[in-house]
Amino acid sequence: MAFTSGPAPDEDIVPQMNVTPLVDVVLVLLITFMVITPLLTKTFWIHTPAERTEEVERVVPPDDQPLVLRVARDGAVRINGVDVTVDELPARLRRMFAARDDHVLFFDAADDANYGLVMRVLDHAREGGAVTLGMLTTLPPPALPDEDR
Repeated sequence: MAFTSGPAPDEDIVPQMNVTPLVDVVLVLLITFMVITPLLTKTFWIHTPAERTEEVERVVPPDDQPLVLRVARDGAVRINGVDVTVDELPARLRRMFAARDDHVLFFDAADDANYGLVMRVLDHAREGGAVTLGMLTTLPPPALPDEDR
């Protein structure tokens, strides 16, 4: 067996890939991304309210009930049990909020109430002066113990 420095005439030439240009391109891309990445950071300015250090206790008179707006399955709208039409809702709420310090309204809708009506009632409540809307929900049924399943 003889050692030769080149391929024998009867053997095929085996191509070899020149990886130098590939490494050059990858290094240029790496440097480009390293330079651009710090410029991509976004800055968001958030203005938070000033911190209050004093405790303020709110005294609620016993006859001051929260306002609860309910929409029933049949489309009836009630404020604290009193029937109200959708059109007179903003005027009624404005009068009720004028006698109160807070503009908090608790909202409850039946599960099968008309969605369009519910959204219209919420819009009229905002128009009537409700600033904070609290959604009333029911508790889920308790989970069954593992042995009852």
